[in-house]
Amino acid sequence: MKHIVTGIIAHVDAGKTTLSEALLYRAGTLSQLGRVDNGDAFLDPDDLEKKRGITIFSHEASLQYQKLNLTLLDTPGHADFGAQTEQVLSVLDYAILVVSATDGVQGYTRTLWRLLAQYQIPTFIFVNKMDAPGVDRDEMLTQLQAELAPGCLAFDGEQIADSYEDIALQDDVALDSYMASETLSDDVIRRLISQRKVFPTYFGAALKLTGVEALMAGLERWTIEPTPKREFGARIFKVSHDEKGERLTWVRVTGGELHPRDEILPDQKINQLRQYNGVKYTVSQSITVGEVCAITGLTGTRPGQGLGGLADSQTPLLQPVLTYKVDPNGNDLHACLTALQQLEDEDPQLHVTWSNQLQEIRVQLMGTMQLEVIQQLLQQQFQLNVAFDEGSILYKETITAPIEGVGHFEPLRHYAEVHLLMEPTERGSGVSFAANCSLEVLSKNWQHLIMTNLAAKQHLGVLTGAPIIDMRITLIGGRGSIVHTVGGDFREATWRAVRQGLMMTKQQGSAQLLEPWYQFRLMVTQDQVGRAMNDIQRMSGEFETPDNTGGTVVTLTGSAPVAEMQGYAQTVNAYTHGQGELECVVDGYRPCHNADEVITDKDYNPVADLENTPDSVFCAHGAGYPVKWDQLPVMAHYPYAKS
Repeated sequence: MKHIVTGIIAHVDAGKTTLSEALLYRAGTLSQLGRVDNGDAFLDPDDLEKKRGITIFSHEASLQYQKLNLTLLDTPGHADFGAQTEQVLSVLDYAILVVSATDGVQGYTRTLWRLLAQYQIPTFIFVNKMDAPGVDRDEMLTQLQAELAPGCLAFDGEQIADSYEDIALQDDVALDSYMASETLSDDVIRRLISQRKVFPTYFGAALKLTGVEALMAGLERWTIEPTPKREFGARIFKVSHDEKGERLTWVRVTGGELHPRDEILPDQKINQLRQYNGVKYTVSQSITVGEVCAITGLTGTRPGQGLGGLADSQTPLLQPVLTYKVDPNGNDLHACLTALQQLEDEDPQLHVTWSNQLQEIRVQLMGTMQLEVIQQLLQQQFQLNVAFDEGSILYKETITAPIEGVGHFEPLRHYAEVHLLMEPTERGSGVSFAANCSLEVLSKNWQHLIMTNLAAKQHLGVLTGAPIIDMRITLIGGRGSIVHTVGGDFREATWRAVRQGLMMTKQQGSAQLLEPWYQFRLMVTQDQVGRAMNDIQRMSGEFETPDNTGGTVVTLTGSAPVAEMQGYAQTVNAYTHGQGELECVVDGYRPCHNADEVITDKDYNPVADLENTPDSVFCAHGAGYPVKWDQLPVMAHYPYAKS
């Protein structure tokens, strides 16, 4: 039997969970259909999900259809919980993208499509709610081909042979084969689907079970089981806690087998292997290639982490853009911190920071929906009634030109010097570390210490103290002492080198402040277009030519800074009397439109930030003394690469 792991993803309210319910019912896994509206959906078991009527957490189910054994991973549909969806993508063989026929391709649908392309996930499309009045099948297919990919082709309701020519046009090799024989084999079509050149598209109404059988048959016929690997490997895609508080690490096995008591991390053994189906689970004695399970007994694991011979997955594309300060409301501050850290363990989009100096907790997240859910989780699970401030923008910093940063740490009986080349990288690339240093200059052990310490903390910029991104930091030189150097010396020198380099970029005018931007889609009536366009220009945004193909309704699409568009939905609702619609999706970071104003307002003094000092320590006459960052070019013991 063929075993496939498939995820169902969609814009909120597209009917994703309803489709999951229909698939499970048709396969005989469920004896009766649940409803999201009724709060009894099989894959929305959490009380918060029932209350809000949306999927907040990813859930697993299993079904069998003919010769297909399908593991189904249902994912959140709201953009605020997109990081959970992204982590699930890292373990999928195929995805089912659900599109609402009444709403069409939404902004978040496009975000999901970009993620599917980034992770190279072959995708089936199910156009839901085809029973709604005024819905046109051909128009929907045309929209999918125009906005997603030309390879979105109808696979239901007709003989597949009728579509051979359209399928062949998506690939030169397939086209040559078709021109010669006027046919295509199933294997060729499967290959084109697996290569993301063809996206089988099905139409139906999940609530009425129409089109569901055709989708299941398509999954059984057109998917390819991945080739198993002998070497053990697994990918973590989720961390959660069960109703008793036990920590669960969710993995997809890509090679070898898992057994209870296996030591898959240093000094950490598996207690239980659980295979979930909704909220229920069975304890297994063996998990083989292709299967998904939850492991008990592991600590310190994180979504995206690779186990065994499997490397970690790429840095998530979806990152928090807002920061909020926690108001404990009379609760113990450290109890709040502990609870939030447990939630952070589960949610890859929730970043919790603690300032010992300010005695304050801050959380970084995507939006207000996520904030409300966190507030409710703290109340339900930890009996903590906390509040949050109004929130502010999570800025980031980068550099626009290469620089060599130097750190020197030499108090009495200590010695280390580190030279780092810091270079800008493409937008959205994050921070990466590399080494290009001879072992004759720094031993393997010392280089290892430097690289470990580079990755050990979040480095802050020098304009506002915001995290740095889109930068490659390469070890290019340094010096140690056989007599005096200890491990902590290289930690101090490394961190100071990063800050010193950033201070040099500020001095040279190549430090840059970044801010998050939204991609937006704004629908208003024709008489309100002028107001909308003026608002967008005032907010330093940009937009494409208005689209008025919908009669009296005009659609504006474009982008604008998050800082400017916060709260604009309420403004739209006011001036359109509830008839307008604004949809915003985070579109990454760009240069800050009002950088000077933000930097002045933040009033950050990088030299006074003693936890992230750019200055170094030298030694003379048996005593250490501080040296300002701008004196390093003439004081450094190891020569600069540029000199």
